[in-house]
Parts: sequence; structure tokens; C-alpha cells
Amino acid sequence: MQRFFYFLPSKQDYKKKRGRDALITLLLLILATALSFLYFDISQNSANVALLYILALVLIARITDGYLWGIFASLIGVVCVNFLFTYPYLALNFTLAGYPVTFIGMLAISLITSAATTHMKQQMQMLAERERLLVEAEKEKMRANLLRAISHDLRTPLTSIIGAGNSYLETGDFLDESQKKELVKQICEDSNWLLNMVENLLSVTRIQGGEANVNKSLESVEEVVSEAVIRLKKRLPDAKIHVQVPDELILIPMDAILIEQVLINLLENAILHSKSSQPISCHVEEEGESIVFHVRDYGIGIPPERIRTIFDGTPYTGNPSPDSSKGMGIGLSICKTIVAAHKGTICAHSCPQGTDFSFSLPQTTESGGSHP
Repeated sequence: MQRFFYFLPSKQDYKKKRGRDALITLLLLILATALSFLYFDISQNSANVALLYILALVLIARITDGYLWGIFASLIGVVCVNFLFTYPYLALNFTLAGYPVTFIGMLAISLITSAATTHMKQQMQMLAERERLLVEAEKEKMRANLLRAISHDLRTPLTSIIGAGNSYLETGDFLDESQKKELVKQICEDSNWLLNMVENLLSVTRIQGGEANVNKSLESVEEVVSEAVIRLKKRLPDAKIHVQVPDELILIPMDAILIEQVLINLLENAILHSKSSQPISCHVEEEGESIVFHVRDYGIGIPPERIRTIFDGTPYTGNPSPDSSKGMGIGLSICKTIVAAHKGTICAHSCPQGTDFSFSLPQTTESGGSHP
């Protein structure tokens, strides 16, 4: 059974709350009395004066904590109606017909309203606590998945680098130039992959305080896509990428460096894992209040069971391939973290040929395609 714990307020906080409730009660009673005098002066009828005090009573019971201030307000309200607005004026007369009914009615209203509002506040506290626990559980799950992905994606390329380095040192005299070049090439490829992984991890550190907040500013979609492709080309010069963006200038709030990292991860995964010689397609389109980025390959595709968990950071154990040292786990998990920090969504869909990765980012009204 799930339990919810609440911190007891300190004495200082308790005194502040009591003082706030007392001030609210006093101000509302003064306001009700002033309005009652105004109404009585205009109409010379005290029949509806009690309704003004009942309204103040409802507000006091709703705003203050507990039952004390509602009961106090009901007592004061009944006395004020009797003393100020009932003949003989400025005198208490507890023998008036209907007085007990008025008193009991206002007291019942205060108790019922206070009980209802207190219960509602407790329910809101429970819902807030449950939401906090769910967020914490999601963060813990994300941390665990990232840790598993890191351990999987780092171990194999490091082992490969160490093995290739040892082979070069121990058997270098017996290898020809082409074999030596192949070992050095393997070391360089795995080193570049590890460098990209470090860039991914550094990208996550840009998300402030673990609260999924990022420093966003209006950025051009075309420039972000272009910069991502340029950065990827430096690492993979032979990569073939076909880019298509809208003709109009689109500005959306984002952290440009983080979104560039998302595009780089998606493009690099498509190039390395699709097993296709066709160019990778990267296009951007506007859908309602969002801008959607697509990265599409025309390769071997991804098994349906893998697509369901592909952004969770869990390494895939089925159908191992020669490039398994460069798994998709950590990169796609970080993509999900970054997009979620921008209040967007990310998904993958199987196509008749290949796979389409897409993520959407919300756009503000002033960023929906304005021209320079």
C-alpha cells in the first residue's frame, strides 16, 4: 500500500499561518459589515444582511485552514446581525424569533464548508505528493537505464581499443602495413565513437538541476539542422544526407546545442545501423502548434519488439551485428531526455523500407514561420 508522508510545519511557520488566517478572517468580516451597513442604509431592510455574512463565512472557511476560523466567523456574524441590524439596534436580544435558527444555520454552513475545503486540500496534497513520487520514479528509471546503456556502450569499444593496441604492440613486427593500418583505423573509429558518447553525456549535464529545465531562446530551425549536419560531416565525411526544410524562416524556443545533439544522434544511428547505401532523409515540417523533425533511413529496419523500448536506454541483445560495439542505447536515451526537457515528444516508426525517427518541439505564436 502506498503511503504519503507530510512534513510537520515548524512553530514559526505555524504562527505565520495562524496570523494570516486571523488577518483574512478579520478583513472579510469588516468587509461584510461595511457592505451590510451600505445595503441597510439604502434599503432599510435587514432581511438579507445575514446573506452577506454567510458569503463572508463561506470565503473564510474556504481560504483558512481547519475549522476554528469558520466557527469564529459564524459566531461573530450572528452577533453582528443581532446587535447592529436587528431592532432594538446596538443591543443584543437573544429572545428574537428565528434567532436560534439563524445561529444554527450559520454554524452548520461554517462546519460543512470547512470540512469540505479541508478534505479537498488534503486530496490536493495527496495528489501533489503522488505526482512528485511518480516524477522521482521516472527520474530513477531514467538514471538506471542511462547507467545500463553507458556500461554496455562503453565496455565493448574500450575492449576493442585495448585489444587492437595490444595486438599492434605485441605483433607489430609480424604485421604488414595494411594490417597495421587496419588496427589503427579500428582504434580511431572506436575512439571517435567514445568521443561522441562523451559529448552526449555532456549534453545531459546542460539540463539544469535534474528538473528537465533548459535555457531556451528563439533559434532558426534551418540553422540548427545545418549546424548538426556540418558537425556530423566532420566525423563521417562520407555520410550522404538529403536535407529539406520549409522555405519560410521558422523560429522556435530551444537550446540549439542540445537539439543539434539530438539530430546528430539520430543521423549517426541511421547511417551506421541502416545498412543502406541510399542517402539519409532529414526533413522538417510544421504540424499544428509543433515543429516536427524527421530522420528517415531506407535500410534493414528495426524489429517491432526493439522499437517499443528503443528510447529506454536498454541494450538490444537480439540479432547481434558486426557494429554492436556502437549500440543505439545511450544516444537514443539521451535524445528522449533532451526532447522531454523541451516539452516535446520523440518516437520511431517502421516503414516499408527502413525506419522513420521523428521528434516534435512546441512553437510559440510569434515563432510560427515569420519572415525576416
